[in-house]
Amino acid sequence: MAKVVVLGAGVMGSAFTMPLADNGHAVNLVGTHLDTDIIEEIHETRVHPRLRARLRDSVAPYTYDRLGEVIRDADLVVIGVNSLGIDWAGEMLRPVLPEGTPLLFLTKGLAGDGERLHLLPHRLRMHLTPSQQRTPLMAIGGPSIAGELAAERDTCVVITGEDADLLERTASMLRTRYYHVWTSTDMVGVETCVALKNLYALAVGCVGGLLAKAGKASNDAVMHNLSAAIFAQGLWETAYMVDFMGGRRRSVFTLPGAGDLYVTSMGGRNSRMGWHLGQGVPYSVAKREYMPDETIEGAQLAQAIGSTVEALTAQGVLDRAALPLMLKMIDIVCHDAPVEFPWDSFFAGNVRD
Repeated sequence: MAKVVVLGAGVMGSAFTMPLADNGHAVNLVGTHLDTDIIEEIHETRVHPRLRARLRDSVAPYTYDRLGEVIRDADLVVIGVNSLGIDWAGEMLRPVLPEGTPLLFLTKGLAGDGERLHLLPHRLRMHLTPSQQRTPLMAIGGPSIAGELAAERDTCVVITGEDADLLERTASMLRTRYYHVWTSTDMVGVETCVALKNLYALAVGCVGGLLAKAGKASNDAVMHNLSAAIFAQGLWETAYMVDFMGGRRRSVFTLPGAGDLYVTSMGGRNSRMGWHLGQGVPYSVAKREYMPDETIEGAQLAQAIGSTVEALTAQGVLDRAALPLMLKMIDIVCHDAPVEFPWDSFFAGNVRD
């Protein structure tokens, strides 16, 4: 039995406690400074209010101010914070993270500094002490809706990192009859895929708004053709970005890329925001008036990397012709541009066959 600390009591961090607890591990769920109400609710009822599922009785909930005592002798620390909380998590962990304790990331996203794009595990590691820089980093990628995992629906994911033996040991901690885990040493490819899927799922979501605005055709035809083309372009651009970041193409066409983009395009917050955008509402207005308190992961990614991607394309470091949909979505989110897809620019650019 291992001692596991999950930092972040959102829906995914909380759902992730299920397979761990079912395998008999001691699981401590530590909320962030934004999760106090959730932790209190779990204390009182054992039910996560947003996940609408009862957590296992063996999962122990804690507020963030108790992280130092909870993390002692931990065998694994799982990072389940929002991507905007990655710097906060790094600062929280620096004074308390035991040296050598692996970090497993559920958090998805990329960071840009104006000159380079960074994986979030690497971004968090920048906050750690020199002696903690050797902390093993792993991440989970693949199609995993938190509510389905909590309901024990079959879920297939990849765990990635540099140490193949550590990956297999960690995967064995997680595998259950409903949680199916494969391993991959392509951390760059996996993390790039699972970050970009949110941006492209937002693009697919715009089709719902375009359809609502245009209405069904006289024969009841909708816009599946359009959704599929945007989905395919998103995969095409993801392949280019995985090449650029130094990952392996296999990740694009398996669970982290195609699988995760598919499930994210099926609904959720990206789709709801995309509906408003497709209706012609500028992003800043849609966010303020319709979804003010919700995290839109695709928009969040556009804001995190937008200026860096624009700078790198202007310098010729990134091939502008290879990323027309990404640049359009950045323009929509960061500059309130209208939803007008550049069809003649699709499926071009420097992507290795």
